[in-house]
Amino acid sequence: MTFTGEFFAILSCTAMIMLLHCNADPLPPPTDLSYEWLDPFTVNVSWLWQRPSNLPKDCEIMYDFEPNAKPDNRKRIESRNVSWICLTGVTGSQSCTFTIYTVGIKESCLDWKSTSENITIKSPKPQAKVVEDFKCVLDPMGMNCSWIPVYPAYNLTLSYKTYGVTEAVTNSKDCHQYYSSGRRNGCYLELSDEQLFKTYILVDNDIGRSTFEALNTSIVIPSPQLNITQDKYLLNLSWETPKVGDLDCWIYVFNYTECNKPMKSQKTTTNTYSIPYDENCLYEIQSRVETKICLPIRSDLSEVVTYGTNRPRDGTLTVVAIVIPIILCVCVILSCYCFRKHSNILCPIIPDPSAIFKEMMMNGNKDHKTGSLYTPVPEPVEPCKITIAAETSVLQQNS
Repeated sequence: MTFTGEFFAILSCTAMIMLLHCNADPLPPPTDLSYEWLDPFTVNVSWLWQRPSNLPKDCEIMYDFEPNAKPDNRKRIESRNVSWICLTGVTGSQSCTFTIYTVGIKESCLDWKSTSENITIKSPKPQAKVVEDFKCVLDPMGMNCSWIPVYPAYNLTLSYKTYGVTEAVTNSKDCHQYYSSGRRNGCYLELSDEQLFKTYILVDNDIGRSTFEALNTSIVIPSPQLNITQDKYLLNLSWETPKVGDLDCWIYVFNYTECNKPMKSQKTTTNTYSIPYDENCLYEIQSRVETKICLPIRSDLSEVVTYGTNRPRDGTLTVVAIVIPIILCVCVILSCYCFRKHSNILCPIIPDPSAIFKEMMMNGNKDHKTGSLYTPVPEPVEPCKITIAAETSVLQQNS
């Protein structure tokens, strides 16, 4: 290829690229972006857009709305205004940022896209940490939230906003049921069942304010009631199913001790479970529920539930195993002692007959020696005088 041909090819490619670029970005961006706070949580963003005269007549446009530079939350809308939640406590800054594009949706301008325009929404009051250990207890009647104020000397107010199933914008509500318990303050939020898991919180005082999602804090439910029944050598545990949340989401967790000995923690996805039972042991059981694959909700540990009593085990076999060997040992020792003491009776020594005959033969050849006989010593004898009584006196005594 000649130099002229190469130059012509390069020039043609450049022209094509420029033409494609012009066709890909012919839409002007939105202009005059502005915002207005509708309530402490919701901001309404509006803008203008001027249609170019050279835009194809059948070209229809819409607007891509992207909050806080998160493409996953991008929303395509037709109108030139949108209402959105701005939670400064979630962004960790004093503001929220929204990005808006103009996009073509018809074949004549499909995928045409303008440059982006950003708008920064500033918080009405400075962002500040005004509470800590914010916790909500969930039940079918609503949600009971409590916290520890960071600045106890300043009065704190709480507002909340909920989204229903359709995520329609609703007005925020102020708390009217405050209470105080020790260091903690609290408020009871009136919520319907479908609003329990989509609640936004605003805490505000003279220092500043903070807005956040309730689910980003600690949400707990009351510990379910634990029931215990005995079936021979098993303890059957059963829990009342929580009346909030999805039935298939709950995991039942329990810790227990057997005869004051801690046992391994157990988990079950059903509301019944059985453990081995020893009738000589006291069982102390604490339980709670939690979710793993669903919304992050759990309960606190329940009060200790006891069953059975600690008592000594049946020691008959132990006593027999210890006492009988001792008795046998004593008997053996006494037997040995008695046998040794009376061995000459029990086992007399029998003389050797050969020795007797040998001695007789040896003594037979010897002269018998004479010796004096034993003469007993005479004993003194007292004289005895016999008197014959008269016959008459004897008869008188017998009469």
